[in-house]
Amino acid sequence: MSIRDVEISDESIRLGQFLKLAGLAEDGAHARTLIEDGEVTVNGREETRRGKQLVPGDVIAVLGEKARLVSRLS
Repeated sequence: MSIRDVEISDESIRLGQFLKLAGLAEDGAHARTLIEDGEVTVNGREETRRGKQLVPGDVIAVLGEKARLVSRLS
């Protein structure tokens, strides 16, 4: 499975925001549902906190899609 890089302009972002930005969730409600249903992993571990702070290098997977967080500041 390929991993695509998703660039942000800050040093960190919350998981729910990242899911929307990366196109892994349609909106905030969809992101919340995916997280609550156990469909989201961060670095291979299930994550249930929508507000989890992600940092560059984190790999987020949702329903077979993977995205890696990359910061423009790095």
